[in-house]
Amino acid sequence: MTADLKNSPQIPDCYYQNDPVLVRPDRPTPNHSLYLSNLDDQKFLRFTIKYLYLYEKAVCVENLKFSLSKVLSDYYPLAGRLRAATSNESDDQKLEIDCNGEGAVFAEAFLDYSAVDFLEFCSKPNSSWRKLIYRVDAPSFLDVPPLVVQVTKLNCGGMIICTSFNHCICDGIGTSQFLNAWAQTSTNPNFVLQNAPFHSRHLLKPRSPPKVTFTHPGFTTSTFDRDEIDEFALIKYLQSQPLVATSITFNPSQILTLKRNIIPSVKCTTFEALASHTWKSWVKSLNLSHLLKVKLLFSVNIRKKVKPELPQGYYGNGFVLGCAETTVKDLSSKNVSHGVKLVQHAKSSLHDDNIKSMIDLLEGKKVKTDLSTTLVISQWSKLDLEHMDFGSGPPLHMGPLTSDVYCLFLPIIGDPESIRVSVSLPCSIAEKFEFYMTQNMDMGNDLGSNCYYG
Repeated sequence: MTADLKNSPQIPDCYYQNDPVLVRPDRPTPNHSLYLSNLDDQKFLRFTIKYLYLYEKAVCVENLKFSLSKVLSDYYPLAGRLRAATSNESDDQKLEIDCNGEGAVFAEAFLDYSAVDFLEFCSKPNSSWRKLIYRVDAPSFLDVPPLVVQVTKLNCGGMIICTSFNHCICDGIGTSQFLNAWAQTSTNPNFVLQNAPFHSRHLLKPRSPPKVTFTHPGFTTSTFDRDEIDEFALIKYLQSQPLVATSITFNPSQILTLKRNIIPSVKCTTFEALASHTWKSWVKSLNLSHLLKVKLLFSVNIRKKVKPELPQGYYGNGFVLGCAETTVKDLSSKNVSHGVKLVQHAKSSLHDDNIKSMIDLLEGKKVKTDLSTTLVISQWSKLDLEHMDFGSGPPLHMGPLTSDVYCLFLPIIGDPESIRVSVSLPCSIAEKFEFYMTQNMDMGNDLGSNCYYG
């Protein structure tokens, strides 16, 4: 296990010789409005997923544009534009996609930086990396094209490819599906998609009338005023502070040690063990009131959980958030098995009826994801994101363009059994978090000692 404590340096400005272009589908595509499900257009997902890929050798930019144009013909909604489906002006208005074929934004740039320089600090994104994706000057989130790409040539002959996907249109599995198709088309112009993208979102439409038959602890109907009663709005506090990225890598032997320290022994997955350990370490580092209730939200793929199952090729948001909940005292003082059982219970509760109830709950747009005292974990390590070869070989590095208060489980290039945990925290809290994450792991001692922190 390694905890990367070094801060990454600021990168220079990118040089743009030409203005960005719009890459359109290479053949006519359907022109229509595409309904977005309640899972797609919930307010929690109104942001972009930004990936960064570092390559030792650059490839022909024109070839990347050509292959992108071909893939956009299959994934034509990504060449469209988001718009409001209702006339009201609220932030929670229903969204849809105008499939008009306007195209994806494609920018070319040069950076006076080498791949070796970048690799030294690549596990610690900082704010200067935002230069690696072209910033579209738009009045609102809706006006930014759903897909933005920037290819940045480096002074060593390498390149960085950054992509920005609107999360309302696709989830992590969907973005991986698209990127794999683009990469394979770049290396083989005659590549034919084996699993055609499935565009319709009507399989996840709410029932009429909606029937909320389960409780859904991951959501709240209250405003943020409630958080002030709970001591303070934790998520607002964290986001208001200068943040530093933490990066802690767990190798297979460390993951095995973590599982062995679950007492009493509980059969569990790597995600369940590591998510519980990360949640516990995060809570202990924040020094919260021991009576406070805290939550863990984590993405759960529902493609095979709903009935009927979602078709292969479904690239819309086919996940919901599982929710584990306990008190600071119980999570901090008990063995990590306590968190594991809570995560397992949250996962097992997400069956077809529960998911349909959740979709119905979102129909009225009267609830929001409860982030007040919550850690959110997204698992990128199982999405097959790290193998994208656009013609010059696999990437040297793959990861997020930015780091945030939301936690990511990331893949390690060349080491498929290891996982990198990344989350941003205020500096003083980050140091404690890294301590708790690594404490006793090499020695195999009991992680759930009776010591109480916070």
